[in-house]
Amino acid sequence: MKNKGLIQVYTGTGKGKSTAAIGQAVRAAGHGFKVGFVSFFKDPEAFEYGEYKSLEKLGIKTFLFAKKHPHFDKKLNPADVRQECSRELEFVKQLFQDPSWDMLVLDEINIAVRDGFLKEEEVLSLLETKPEKLELVLTGRGATEKIMEKADLVSEVKEVKHPYTKGIKSRKGIEY
Repeated sequence: MKNKGLIQVYTGTGKGKSTAAIGQAVRAAGHGFKVGFVSFFKDPEAFEYGEYKSLEKLGIKTFLFAKKHPHFDKKLNPADVRQECSRELEFVKQLFQDPSWDMLVLDEINIAVRDGFLKEEEVLSLLETKPEKLELVLTGRGATEKIMEKADLVSEVKEVKHPYTKGIKSRKGIEY
């Protein structure tokens, strides 16, 4: 196994940040690593995200907490979303206590910070407590400068062209 885990960040306006993290998770699982995928703001009941089914089949444990975002569901109370994101962060801290994890993906955590559901300081504190051997992958638009500074790898996915601008809706099996 590996000795030192790094912090990776996938951010930017383009499509493919979560997909890159999923690729990292699949690669790690293929080498026998114990991998967890912790997701913010993705609702598989509503969208049937195919990646969760695939990840589970590969032995990658998925955890979903704050499944909806007020931008897409206007009925949500932002205070409730903040509470759900805080619970999720506490859950990740509990996962840190189990030394058998080799990689954790925190999908869309940057959105939680960008939109004020988590404080930047809370995530930076989490990064400080990351176990040494754990590879930690953070995704989502709007990663802060301080989070990117703390990371060992930062990839910015830039949108150059997207089918949404032509009115093409999300497609099952392609975008979700």
